[in-house]
Amino acid sequence: MFKLFAKKYSNRERALFRFLRKNNLMDKLTDKELEEFIPFLHVRTYQYNEAIFFRNDPSQALYIILSGRVKISIDVAEQFEELLELAVGESFGDNAILEHGFRSYNAICGSDTCEVYVIPQVNIMDIFVHHIEVKAKMMHGLARYYDRYLLNLSKSYRDTFGLFNLSNVYDITQRDILGE
Repeated sequence: MFKLFAKKYSNRERALFRFLRKNNLMDKLTDKELEEFIPFLHVRTYQYNEAIFFRNDPSQALYIILSGRVKISIDVAEQFEELLELAVGESFGDNAILEHGFRSYNAICGSDTCEVYVIPQVNIMDIFVHHIEVKAKMMHGLARYYDRYLLNLSKSYRDTFGLFNLSNVYDITQRDILGE
């Protein structure tokens, strides 16, 4: 059905929506739903080796890479072990869409400079309150991400069986879920 009074988006807005949809959390959102985020997209530039956040920091924002690269690492015995390097269009700090979360890894600028969209958690939560369908779609995207992560973790464990006790992960998680 043709909508005579449907909102017309500029070329710039349509390009922004295409860019945001490259992200797993936002790939199912409509233009109208993505429009809700526009006022809250803040561009931040980081320099090589500059920390964006550290493990155990409160999850206060979602980040989407506009240019450059970001290294994701964990710290083990005062050493940093790089897990992966993210590039343009990828997001990190995804647990900012969950309330009261903390970072489980470090995020460091891995190129000369990197620019990222920063979307503050407070704004995300406000959008969720007023647009429950956006929350549902983004939570579904996060669930898909965690499902792939768990599959990769299981595969890695099978490939290196006995290197660590995977049951500890499930035991802690189950206790947290049950509130014990």
